[in-house]
Amino acid sequence: MKNITDSFLCLGYWPSAGSFGFNTDILATNPINLSVVLGVLVFFGKGVLSDLLDNRKQKILRTIRNSEELREGAIEQLEKAQARLRKVETEADRFRVNGYSEIEREKLNLINSIYTTLEQLENYKNEAIHFEQQRVINQVRQRVLQQALQGALGTLKSCLNNELHLRTVSANIGMFGTMKEKITD
Repeated sequence: MKNITDSFLCLGYWPSAGSFGFNTDILATNPINLSVVLGVLVFFGKGVLSDLLDNRKQKILRTIRNSEELREGAIEQLEKAQARLRKVETEADRFRVNGYSEIEREKLNLINSIYTTLEQLENYKNEAIHFEQQRVINQVRQRVLQQALQGALGTLKSCLNNELHLRTVSANIGMFGTMKEKITD
């Protein structure tokens, strides 16, 4: 311990020419002047320091109030946004349900329309087939009749001579004459 105090005492006696050291002489360091300066600083600086601290306190309180107002505004906007989101989700669900039912309704209408069209096409096909059958039957009848007539004419030509021909024509004229008399009576 003695070494420590000796070292402080030695520091106090160092020459001041170009070096730095501690002056342990209380009267030489002028503690009274220092205490007066510190007292004046505390007395007059107290107001300035108090004003600085009050200003800082007011600034912090304003910042806190602004933050609270911003937080409340943000909470209010969040609640409004959540309400709008719920409303939009409800409308989206309603549109989705309506859309699905509309799609199903359109699908059923389309299926019914296709069945109706298919039935009409089937009827048109059957009518076309029936018409073609009738046309073919008529063509076959005409061809058979034509061939029968040609065969009969061929047979008649081979069997019929002029005398037989004149007798047949006379008989037919006689038949027409009697028919005419019956009609006029």
